[in-house]
Amino acid sequence: MSHADTRNKFLAVFEGIREELVAHMKSEKMPEDAIAWFNENLIYNVPGGKLNRGVSVVDTVTILLNRPPTDDEYFRAALLGWCIELLQAFFLVSDDIMDDSISRRGQPCWYRVSNVKGLGKVHKIAINDSCMLEGAIYHILKNHFRRESYYVDLLELFQEVTYKTEMGQLVDQITAPEDNIDIGRYTLLKHAFIVRYKTAYYSFYLSVALAMRMCGVPDVYELNGKTVEPYKEADRILIPMGEFFQVQDDYLDYHGTEAQIGKIGTDIIDGKCSWCVCMALTHGTDTQTQFLLENYGKKGPEQAMREQAVKNMYNDDEGLNIPKRYEEYSKNTVTEINTMIELVPEPDAQDELRGDRLRRDVFRAFLSKITDRTA
Repeated sequence: MSHADTRNKFLAVFEGIREELVAHMKSEKMPEDAIAWFNENLIYNVPGGKLNRGVSVVDTVTILLNRPPTDDEYFRAALLGWCIELLQAFFLVSDDIMDDSISRRGQPCWYRVSNVKGLGKVHKIAINDSCMLEGAIYHILKNHFRRESYYVDLLELFQEVTYKTEMGQLVDQITAPEDNIDIGRYTLLKHAFIVRYKTAYYSFYLSVALAMRMCGVPDVYELNGKTVEPYKEADRILIPMGEFFQVQDDYLDYHGTEAQIGKIGTDIIDGKCSWCVCMALTHGTDTQTQFLLENYGKKGPEQAMREQAVKNMYNDDEGLNIPKRYEEYSKNTVTEINTMIELVPEPDAQDELRGDRLRRDVFRAFLSKITDRTA
């Protein structure tokens, strides 16, 4: 199946979810304008991204089963995938408000939309809208999974991963508060903590863990005389992979175009604790550090000029050369992750058709999606 066909099949499930959620609003006797508003919230914020997190649940289920899923298995995996996309939408709508972001996925951020189908501007209503996107997750889980033996596992996964992500967001916000930027607090260690909690758990671990629960993968099993703890194995590999993914995002924020990444990069102007500035602070001279102190995260009439000056320093072939450092980091990280993948115990031939055992291809599939990405 082509990438376009895979995406379209997955999107078809969203239409059913949207209709289900809107029908629930109607059953609660919500006013027509509120129902229309919620419908637009769903359409505008949920299906517009690359959908990698959601589709990865289906891909992982397929790999674990070692066969194409049945229609029912596909539908359940896709439902869990869309729950992750709802979680992503909740995070992004909230994050854009906190960061005063301008665009997202090639369109104005939700809170900046001036008119929702004639119902008025969004502005601070986006705070409640983000909460409703999160609430929709648990409505879907209850409707479709409450009779499954792994229902509580699903609830705990979403709750724990959401909490971890919010922990990462907290550290990110207080490390780089908009009104008090102090890059002296930025280190590669601090950056690694933020991205592991803010990004890696929900963007990588969650997709695989949900698929594993759906396929009945237990917490512990014996394989060739060895005790395997598959969820710890997944954590060991996927969290560093998620860190790699966020470093890519940080790099693309400064080095990519709006056409490439679907938004205007603002990390330099916002003074974010980005991998790029942490690398610059780690490897730069005292003069370069002072230059960053004077220009990084400085908003005002000269912000565009200061931003370009920082980019020029990053790009200097004879100086920091962040593109070269990023290329070396990417190459080394991919090698390290592949080495970790090879250590995952694989099922024997007699277990080939078992869907409740972890497989290396789960991680290889994830890594292939992000290696050398430009968007």
